[in-house]
Amino acid sequence: MKIGKVSESVLKRSILKQIKTKRNEIVNGAGIGVDCAILAFQETENCAVSTESLVVQNGRTLRHAIIKAANNLAAGGAEPVGVTISAVLPETTEESDIKAFMAEAETVCEEWNMQLTGGHTEVSEAVNKPVFTITGIGKLPVSTADTTKIKEQNQSKDIVVTKWIGLEGTTILAKEKEKELLTKYPTHLVEEAKGFEKYLSIIPEAATAVKSGASVMHDASEGGIFGALWELAGRLGVGLEIDLKKLPVKQETIEVCEYFDVNPYELLSGGSLLIATDNGFDLVRALEKEQIHAVVIGKTTDNNDRVVINEEERRFLEPRKTDEIYKIKF
Repeated sequence: MKIGKVSESVLKRSILKQIKTKRNEIVNGAGIGVDCAILAFQETENCAVSTESLVVQNGRTLRHAIIKAANNLAAGGAEPVGVTISAVLPETTEESDIKAFMAEAETVCEEWNMQLTGGHTEVSEAVNKPVFTITGIGKLPVSTADTTKIKEQNQSKDIVVTKWIGLEGTTILAKEKEKELLTKYPTHLVEEAKGFEKYLSIIPEAATAVKSGASVMHDASEGGIFGALWELAGRLGVGLEIDLKKLPVKQETIEVCEYFDVNPYELLSGGSLLIATDNGFDLVRALEKEQIHAVVIGKTTDNNDRVVINEEERRFLEPRKTDEIYKIKF
């Protein structure tokens, strides 16, 4: 395609025409000559915003980035409402590619009742892969309290993790490296791993956790569950004691990680939500009623030690490392 902003005909035909999901909060959304979206919330609601960037490579797609932006909102206690997408595309891009990107985006929005509120699309010689910036917009009650300073409460919190670790990394590897994996594993195992994509949104469990009075939540993603635990402790200003054997992991993830010699605890873990709460076992029961798997994996402590316990062995967590997914050549 030609360098510069996409033509009006392409904008109408392959972008705007794809937007079908609508929300009442979006007063004015994407359109020809529309420079900004206008949203209207109730007086009792605040606006929440989350931004994600994505280079389409290493098996990561626009779908993953949109879900990640929505997950960040949900982890903050907000209901995702809208999404804006800015795209910088290489000259090799065809209009059919743009249409496919938009169809992918609209599918995610329809699944989670979000509206594509606008954005920008241009072709540039500065990039050789599609580059997206996704901004998620959400709403939450004004009464939502700042619950990040739990250390001042002088009370230990249970740490709960939902679903299973390494889901996002596993589904990417299973889809992008299917032929390789099939040389060692049966078809049903690889197909099951590919299907983990259905678990990537944490919106349902975040809503349940909010209703249950959870103190604070953190969406696990790059750096895996170890990276997410480190960031959660830093955010709360507390230490952690985590039981390694209680970290939930699917057998498919173990097998895929073994094949590629990567650490499942430091692998993309989108789909898992960390929750600090007063009574983790009550929350686990509430989540199980919603058919969401969850486990109490440890607790916060009143010092700064971030410890993972494996029977008699104690190891200290380290700052988030480069995700294991980047060790793989796609």
